Amino acid sequence: MRRSTFLFFGLIFSFCMMRGQTASELIVAVDTTKMRIGEQIKYTLQLKADSTAQIIFPKQAMFAPFEILEESPIDTLRALSHYLFTKKYALIQFDSGAYWLPPQKVSVNGFVKISDSLLIQVTNVPVDTLKQKLFDIKPIAQVEENFDALTQSLIFGLLAVLILIGLIYSFFFAKKRREERRKKLPPFERAIEELKALEAVSPTKHEEYKNYYSRLTDVVRRYLEDEAKISALESTTDELLLKLEALKQSRKLELEKETIKNLKSVLQTADLVKFARSMPEFGTTAKDRALVQGVVIETKEALPEPTPEEIREREEYRQLLLQKRRKQQLKWGFSSLGILIVLSFGIAVTVYGFYPVRDTFLGYPTIKLKNKEWIRSQYGTPPVKIETPEVLRRVKTEMGGALRFSSGDYDSPFYIDLVFTQKPPKQEKQEKSNDEELTAKKKEAVQVLINEIINDFQSRGAVNILIKEEEFTTLSGIPALKIYGTLDYPKKGKDKRVRCNYMTHLFDFDQGGINLTLLYEKEDRYGPEIEKRVMDSFELIKEL
Repeated sequence: MRRSTFLFFGLIFSFCMMRGQTASELIVAVDTTKMRIGEQIKYTLQLKADSTAQIIFPKQAMFAPFEILEESPIDTLRALSHYLFTKKYALIQFDSGAYWLPPQKVSVNGFVKISDSLLIQVTNVPVDTLKQKLFDIKPIAQVEENFDALTQSLIFGLLAVLILIGLIYSFFFAKKRREERRKKLPPFERAIEELKALEAVSPTKHEEYKNYYSRLTDVVRRYLEDEAKISALESTTDELLLKLEALKQSRKLELEKETIKNLKSVLQTADLVKFARSMPEFGTTAKDRALVQGVVIETKEALPEPTPEEIREREEYRQLLLQKRRKQQLKWGFSSLGILIVLSFGIAVTVYGFYPVRDTFLGYPTIKLKNKEWIRSQYGTPPVKIETPEVLRRVKTEMGGALRFSSGDYDSPFYIDLVFTQKPPKQEKQEKSNDEELTAKKKEAVQVLINEIINDFQSRGAVNILIKEEEFTTLSGIPALKIYGTLDYPKKGKDKRVRCNYMTHLFDFDQGGINLTLLYEKEDRYGPEIEKRVMDSFELIKEL
């Protein structure tokens, strides 16, 4: 009996759970099933479920091949007996065709519900070429060339070295230059300036007193030697005083006895401080400095006025010193500039190599093409993209109405020629051919192309044409036949013919053929790099 009761209640619970699951309903809708390229459609997922249900929408919904532009949060609406859970997406597609929107999975109480898939038609946007006004192709706009990376690096390097030299000069040479300018003052003005500088010095220790009196006596000795022409710096105190007495008696320097006495007192005090380790009394330093200043002033007044010949000699000497100083400044300036140039050149060579730096300064033609900003553009039919140093210009041709785009000519540092040819329409009935016949026809067609290339070279004046051929595959995986070799061409401005490398890449497509010819001097160091970059950028545009 008890077992039957549990079984009865279990059946009732299972029935209720199944009823709750069947009550949930997943609805999917879009605002339109037909759209144009680039338009948006709104995709809505709506789930009707019980209020106690646990709902989990996909965290990363997948709508490939459509793209999700916008995703709204879950919107919950309460009804009388249930809830409506709604989530909206904004989708977009840029390719025409019929696409199925994949089903989405929503979890309800651990059970997965899957929505229906929807068929969406994406149509092209019609273009009315009769009503739409057409305009001519705009001419190529000439823009200023940017500095290449090497030139910018050199400029920044020069600036950095200049700043470094300026800092070194400020720290190590500025002080020396100030001292030299101070020494070039007239002897009297320099002595007075040095004495004024001693006013701020207040010695307290013996070493400070010794240094003070050494500077004080040097001021008066140097002044007497420069102005009075007395060998005072190498003389002892007694010898200097004897020389002053002799000049006074010969009336060449009429100093007062008091002036000589004051100088003697200062010199003796200085000798006691320097050699006897004597400590002067307080205030003696200021007094002695005033005595020395008086000696300097009275000596200046006692000196005879210079004659016109002496003034002229002094002026000539001053001009001579000025010229010598200017020559020395120019010498240091040119030396610094030379060192700066050599240092910058060495750094640039270390980083970039000798030839790139040298050729950049000398303006090598192809290094300008290599370092300038290249142009990536689309040409012809079948359409291709290619990157070149200069834009390819369309030129007239008589090759059966073929399209031709060129950059420069045979006299240019690097010549690029891009030709698009059209194939004749296929005949409906073709006879079956075996492999040998197909191979023979292919060789014959290649030989015809080689003859056309040779004739074109010869018509431009080229001689000694050597030809090789090999199969070639571009970086983007396009197979081609490469016809290459060397030739001698009479370039303008050259005394003799120049040996050049040429290569013609033949691409064969269903819509037509493409011939890409490159030509540059054989000795050009940068020609192979430009050739590789051009060929690596060659790309066929399969879809527009």
